[in-house]
This record gives sequence, structure tokens and C-alpha cells, in this order.
Amino acid sequence: MPLYLDIHHKIEGLTSPGVAEAHQKDLQVQHKHGVKYLRYWFDEGTGKVFCLVEAPSKEAATAVHREAHGLVADEIVEVREGA
Repeated sequence: MPLYLDIHHKIEGLTSPGVAEAHQKDLQVQHKHGVKYLRYWFDEGTGKVFCLVEAPSKEAATAVHREAHGLVADEIVEVREGA
């Protein structure tokens, strides 16, 4: 299955508990879209968030965020894991 990195460039008021809660919401609905959110990274200072996701398509990954909490990514890039 394709692997994507989704990027949120600026989430206003981003906090560690807030991003953890949003990730949990993703996990609760991801099965509906055939998606698996794997990890996330964030920077409270800039409001940037990065999510690593296995998904059949970019649209499926976006659908999870939209349904779970409405914070859709600004950019989604297909990636491959290096050695």
C-alpha cells in the first residue's frame, strides 16, 4: 500500500495534547477508509504537523482527517522508506 507524509503548515493554537487527541480521532475512523495512520511529528512553535500514513490514495488519507476532526493537510506527498 502507498505510504504518504501529510503536512499541515500552520495549525493555530497547536498543543501537544491537542495533536494527540486529533491523532486518536484519526485512529478511530481510519478503518472506514482503508487507511492506517502510523506516526506523527509536530512543532508547537510553528504549528507544523507531519503525519505518516498508509493509504490507498491521498483522497482516502484526507477523508480520515476530514471526518475525524476537520484538520485536513495542506500537502500530501507519496514517500518510500529508505534503508
